[in-house]
Amino acid sequence: MNASAVRHALLAVTATAFGLAGCADMNMPNMSPTARNTAIGAGVGALAGAAIGGDAKGALIGAGVGAAGTYIWSRQMEQKKLAMQQATMGSGATVVQTADNQLKLEVPSDLSFDTGRADIKPNMRPILDQFANGLANQPNTEVRIIGHTDSTGSDELNNRLSLDRAQATKNYLVSRGVAAGQIQVAGRGEHEPVADNSSDAGRARNRRVEIFLGERSVAAR
Repeated sequence: MNASAVRHALLAVTATAFGLAGCADMNMPNMSPTARNTAIGAGVGALAGAAIGGDAKGALIGAGVGAAGTYIWSRQMEQKKLAMQQATMGSGATVVQTADNQLKLEVPSDLSFDTGRADIKPNMRPILDQFANGLANQPNTEVRIIGHTDSTGSDELNNRLSLDRAQATKNYLVSRGVAAGQIQVAGRGEHEPVADNSSDAGRARNRRVEIFLGERSVAAR
């Protein structure tokens, strides 16, 4: 394909991408979450593919990647969010919908783990039980568990401890019926604080576990 043809193809793909995103926004009340997010994902992916690939083929590949990489916010996800908010009410844990349509559950240290340990505390178990509820029958869902520590101790110790906490959380969810293949774990150690480590209160906030739940559309898998 010559340069002129490539340029015209890229313009066409770009226009289509913006049209999809615009259509999704304008018709948001009339579109399902699956349709809206897949359209936006395809448009953004097309632009990214064009920028990376530098040709029409790259743009078209990007469109596919964008659509496949999009999480949807279905009625099922909304119900899970409401159930988790009810289960964690007054506990100090937080439940939110992220910008990319994942459900995020953040469990602070006073509920999750004692200092320096990776054993799940009893108060955390009912929360994890509720989180696991129904996921065994939802193969399109993905779970990511990320452990964090405060700045006390060495990097090596904190990296290992944060990963051990994430793994312990995964093991518990698997024991409650969630497929191990649905769950990814990671440890961030002390490297992603949400508060100042110079105070006891700040360190307590930084010792936490974050659990993300995302649902893919059937077509994206």
